[in-house]
Amino acid sequence: MKNISLNIDKVTGFVSKEQIMALKPQVEAAQKALEEGTLPGNDFLGWLHLPSSIDAEQIQLLKEVAQTLRENCEVVVVAGIGGSYLGARAVIEALSNNFAALLPANGPRVIFAGHNISEDYLSELTAYLSDKKFGVINISKSGTTTETALAFRLLKRQCEEQRGKETASKVIVAITDAVKGAARVTADKEGYKSFIIPDNVGGRFSVLTPVGLLPIAVAGFDIDAIVNGAKKMEEDCSPAVPFEENIAAMYAATRNALYASGKKIEILVNYQPKLHFTSEWWKQLYGESEGKEHKGIFPASVDFSTDLHSMGQWIQDGERTIFETVLSIEQPNSSLLVPSDEENLDGLNFLAGKHVDEVNKMAELGTQLAHVDGGVPNMRITIPALNEYYIGQLIYFFEIACGISGYVLGVNPFNQPGVEDYKRNMFALLDKPGYEEQSKAIRARL
Repeated sequence: MKNISLNIDKVTGFVSKEQIMALKPQVEAAQKALEEGTLPGNDFLGWLHLPSSIDAEQIQLLKEVAQTLRENCEVVVVAGIGGSYLGARAVIEALSNNFAALLPANGPRVIFAGHNISEDYLSELTAYLSDKKFGVINISKSGTTTETALAFRLLKRQCEEQRGKETASKVIVAITDAVKGAARVTADKEGYKSFIIPDNVGGRFSVLTPVGLLPIAVAGFDIDAIVNGAKKMEEDCSPAVPFEENIAAMYAATRNALYASGKKIEILVNYQPKLHFTSEWWKQLYGESEGKEHKGIFPASVDFSTDLHSMGQWIQDGERTIFETVLSIEQPNSSLLVPSDEENLDGLNFLAGKHVDEVNKMAELGTQLAHVDGGVPNMRITIPALNEYYIGQLIYFFEIACGISGYVLGVNPFNQPGVEDYKRNMFALLDKPGYEEQSKAIRARL
């Protein structure tokens, strides 16, 4: 079976192979630090060998709970924010039929809440659910994260009112801390089935925990295959693999070499709309891990060829501080030929008989050549097919490369101190108890 692969040939015109190889000692030291837990953030390394250590009994329990939700719900709402929802959404969107997902025939529709504080969004959500048999997966370590807690408060009440407390207790599932926090207290009090968020796994690295695996299983996808793909990538990116053959090490080294050369923005590119939320997950993973101490590559993303008609001009001719990493799907899951048309008014008969994917691939190749000619280094990550196994590989590849890259950059990739600043200001402005002095100080500035 094939594996995902990395090609950096279109980078070496901007940074040399020697510059990339010069980072080998730093990359190997970073990976050694991950393995031995010798650098800051070592209390959040539970994801590192998660694929090879996932408990088979827990996988089975996740499947059983997922089946209960599938049998008793038309809709399952996943309440979470950041890593508590992006990973699951990325995988579900990548594997779903673009249109059948709107009205699934063989299971519940999985939708998301708790990732914003929009009154319109939540009002429309509650209205949509008003005639649905729905359940909830509440994902929160503390149970007090404002966005998620607010959404869950609304959803819990609505579920109990529509389905009764007894049924609600069967179709509401908590993924939270093992012993403490508001979500744990609520789960124990109401008798919800619950799963634990490991203390040593941060949210953005949690896709392969119940945080990601339960919603993915509810959506009807094979979580065993996802774990097996991640396990294969764990083996292929281990410290025992030579630097030049370790694609995570090479990706980390190449992006750091580009950063040192003045390329401050990485644009993750896809030519498959199903990967839009994979890019959103990747942006959180790298942005929250590396953006510290006034350092870090800014993670951006585009959906091509759509965004070639909006962002394409800037990428081609704008400031040369960018590089691209292209996600390329080798084999589509479907087959569709371009038909011939007798009148040929659109002038497309030169494409007649070709697969639509061939047209897409030539757009990809042509764009890469144009952007490289325009001064934009390009890496390509080739994914053999869009299925559970390769998505599992991709998840672990990006995770391990992120840990290595952050340590090479010289930051702690596993904390997020800056995220708390907005919360303190928001709580003060909302007059939350305990924030009185900060409230006075902030209001004096307004």
